[in-house]
Amino acid sequence: MATATQTPKKQNKQPGIEATMNPAPEYIKDSYKAAGKLQDKVALITGGDSGIGRAVAVHFAEEGADIAIVYLDEDIDAKETQRLVEVAGKKCLLIKGDVKKADFCKKAVAKAVQEYGRLNILVNNAGMQFPQKDVKAIDEEQLDTTFRTNIFAYFYFAEAALEHLEVGDCIINTTSVTAYRSSPSLIDYSSTKGAITTFTRSLATNLTEKGIRVNAVAPGPVWTPLIVSSFGEEKIKSFGSETAMKRAGQPSELGPAYVFLASDDASFITGQVIHVNGGEVVNG
Repeated sequence: MATATQTPKKQNKQPGIEATMNPAPEYIKDSYKAAGKLQDKVALITGGDSGIGRAVAVHFAEEGADIAIVYLDEDIDAKETQRLVEVAGKKCLLIKGDVKKADFCKKAVAKAVQEYGRLNILVNNAGMQFPQKDVKAIDEEQLDTTFRTNIFAYFYFAEAALEHLEVGDCIINTTSVTAYRSSPSLIDYSSTKGAITTFTRSLATNLTEKGIRVNAVAPGPVWTPLIVSSFGEEKIKSFGSETAMKRAGQPSELGPAYVFLASDDASFITGQVIHVNGGEVVNG
């Protein structure tokens, strides 16, 4: 996926920094045509500083939404996403902290509501992965970190957001193709993604009477900081080549799926998953 002058380099710390990636991920296509689908909405996006989260933030802003992004410690990426949202003419609140902590998640939602006066869209997107070829190498600390980041936080944010979401509002969760076809070196990660898929379906049916929709997007391999900060150099160089399209996706190719699910175009859709994975056929 890289040219001779663009050799992807491994980063040694998660979540990874988009600012130093080469080639840089594409967060929105030049050809994207906004249509005001989210005009006057407020969206909170976890992991919104980079990768898929940045793409969602920029697409939502282009569609008219003000944004709050939650991020761990990647200040350089968060500030760039804030700049991109502001270039689109919308506001962007930065909320820095650890989504593994329930108290922080509740405070983050409260801060967004305090800033904007409301909340219409929650995008649960933050995630971490730690590849291990041997299941016995997955120790208690790794298991705890993966589950608290990838699924516990989704519960925390949803619970806090539901104090503010109203009829017509929505929650969108980021699951993964690994929830459907497995991943032998990402056993704990794929387990959390399976949990996210079921969480999405169950929460959706729970909230139908309240008029709040809950859906998910299941990315295949996508070129984000998570990839260069978690895989080895050989895997990074060939990343995405196993797809039917023989390449990794770009965050720009995920953003429109989130726009669709967040908009009134998806008013009769809840409990569903959109698969953006380069051609891998999955059931579910």
